Amino acid sequence: MKTVLITDAVHAAVLAHESEIESLDRAIGDGDHFVNLKRGLSTLAAMREELLPLAPDTALQKMGMKLLSTIGGASGPLFASFFMAMAASIKTQGSEGSAAVAAAFAAGVESIKQRGKAGLGEKTMLDVLIPVADTFSRKAGGNAAMPELLAAIEASAEAGMLSTRDLVATKGRAAFLGERAIGHIDAGAKSTQVMICAVCRMLENRKE
Repeated sequence: MKTVLITDAVHAAVLAHESEIESLDRAIGDGDHFVNLKRGLSTLAAMREELLPLAPDTALQKMGMKLLSTIGGASGPLFASFFMAMAASIKTQGSEGSAAVAAAFAAGVESIKQRGKAGLGEKTMLDVLIPVADTFSRKAGGNAAMPELLAAIEASAEAGMLSTRDLVATKGRAAFLGERAIGHIDAGAKSTQVMICAVCRMLENRKE
């Protein structure tokens, strides 16, 4: 599948959830999460024609480099490292089959963990990404049928996002709120869930 089709679906989904994500970020964040995310996705949308003919690893590498120079704050390096790690995995292992894609996704998530020095339970996007990577790898390794695989990934993303409501933030601006952040879903977790589910639903529709 062309990488640009995925970015198209993600871009549309994030814009559709703009008010919700912005509201969550204003509650416990610094208010610029959606601004940076929108800037990055708009940049990728502008690269559509350039990316369209490229192999997945080359496209992902170009996307990562562009995001590194485009998105402000902490998000730029995190998203850039995610795409570039995926590109490196695909270059060596290919992108044919669910297991190869799951391995690339896991490599991207690991790069975010390393760069952000964060892990599960810290009220960040990783509370979605880590469970999704684990679910993706497990289901793909078990040769799950595509509908089962996509449904499991969506459920994992949803559960991970909702789990941040009851967590104390230890990273970013929300960390200064301490227990006052409890009761609020993390904006990064929500936007990540939206993006992952957008890709899953696009793939589901292609199977219909």
